[in-house]
Amino acid sequence: MSRRDSILLVEDNDDDAELTLLAFQAARIGNPIVRARDGVEALELLFGTPTGATAELETPAVVLLDLKLPRVSGIEVLKAIRTDPRTQHLPVVILTSSAEDEDRLAAYTHRANSYVQKPVEFDRFVQAARQLGLYWIVLNQPPP
Repeated sequence: MSRRDSILLVEDNDDDAELTLLAFQAARIGNPIVRARDGVEALELLFGTPTGATAELETPAVVLLDLKLPRVSGIEVLKAIRTDPRTQHLPVVILTSSAEDEDRLAAYTHRANSYVQKPVEFDRFVQAARQLGLYWIVLNQPPP
């Protein structure tokens, strides 16, 4: 897999996904955003289907990963990313509404790069999206 400038957004809630897309547009983050609606779809995009079909998505610049996902949880997706040599260094930002300490601890235990609680207010969400985009897309230097 080669490194691209896309962002993989793993979010099952349509309203939260739309809010994320609007926030990135308002923050003028123009990177292509590919959305997975659950953990299974995220794993298929990154690694291919169980039948062996190749992944549709080149390795993204960053994964924005919700924790509470249907079929396969965000923590399970994170574990899969970290155990595969092709993606083990891929930046993964947990972007979730969960403020639970156990969720934050699980994310960092499995080597999430960052844990961001989604702000409820749109203006604060736009500010958080701008900061995420600037850091992970512009400032961060990925591994070679």
